[in-house]
Amino acid sequence: MSNPFLDGLQRNPQTVDQSIVLRDGTHLDTRLHRSTDGERLAHYFTHLSEATRRVYGPHPFTTEQAHAFCRDVNYADTLRFLALDEERIVAYFVLHLGVLDSDVRRYASRNQPLNHRTDSTLAPSVADRYQERGVGSALFPLLSHIAERIGRRRIVLWGGVRADNPRAVHFYRKMGFVEQGQFATKDTNNYDMLLDL
Repeated sequence: MSNPFLDGLQRNPQTVDQSIVLRDGTHLDTRLHRSTDGERLAHYFTHLSEATRRVYGPHPFTTEQAHAFCRDVNYADTLRFLALDEERIVAYFVLHLGVLDSDVRRYASRNQPLNHRTDSTLAPSVADRYQERGVGSALFPLLSHIAERIGRRRIVLWGGVRADNPRAVHFYRKMGFVEQGQFATKDTNNYDMLLDL
């Protein structure tokens, strides 16, 4: 089924461009990624610390991956939001319009069904020197509003959040996410968290 708001984004992604202000007064521009962002995104991916890379699971932070995303822009499936300080990307938030099979299976094992048509999946990251400056708190309301306009009813954390990442767990709770259960991976315990929009 077609969604007029999402159809409009395909034609004119600039309609969601916005400026946000951090707690310290820094202004950032936010927008969807574009086909011309390959070098910028590659720089962002390859200049994150190992500690930041370790807690992000959806895809590798490589130059090749950045260029692939910019070569194959498809807003009908995944919205990749960027926050920029001048021309430099300082945050990258992925909103997948649907849910991952691995998340569906895990939630279903707890009798908590997910829905590909009405749920979406979030995976955020913030550049090291911008962490703890309120980037996520300023950017997340825009993402959740857009998810609602597209017809999404809930946001699931992509692969959960690592229990050994208390800063992230605190952020999600502050944004209204609720813990749905726990699961273990090879190196840590994780929380599944879900937000009703």
